[in-house]
Amino acid sequence: MSKRILFSSLVGAAALAGVAAGGIALASASTQPTLENGSARYVAPSDTRAGSLTYTVDVSDDSGVRDLKVLAWPASSKLDPTEVELRSAESATCRKTSDETTRCTYTLKVTKREAAALTQGTWYASALATAEDGDTTFVPRAATFDVTH
Repeated sequence: MSKRILFSSLVGAAALAGVAAGGIALASASTQPTLENGSARYVAPSDTRAGSLTYTVDVSDDSGVRDLKVLAWPASSKLDPTEVELRSAESATCRKTSDETTRCTYTLKVTKREAAALTQGTWYASALATAEDGDTTFVPRAATFDVTH
């Protein structure tokens, strides 16, 4: 075999190996967590029981779900929280429903006294999902709900 053919074959093999390695790297690249089927609900307190604000969402990631932070805020406040601010928010309670999906529920109990101080009208729930591999997804307005007295 001539040196020219051998060299060309080695260059071709190296190029194929590089393409294959790139394909493997793309195939194993991590994905961002996704939030689906989210809903929020406010229930006003009564004389016999506390009220609550509940936000529930299905969070999925190929590496699993580590945490979901939630912040509820009135639209009239013009708060518009950032991802950095949500890192210090309260965590939802999460339970696995499959290898990649977790159902997370954030519940905040509300007394009659607290409810009287809440701003009536439209509120938003912001969410920050963190995967086991460290990837994050921030949704500034993950759900909308109304607060009434």
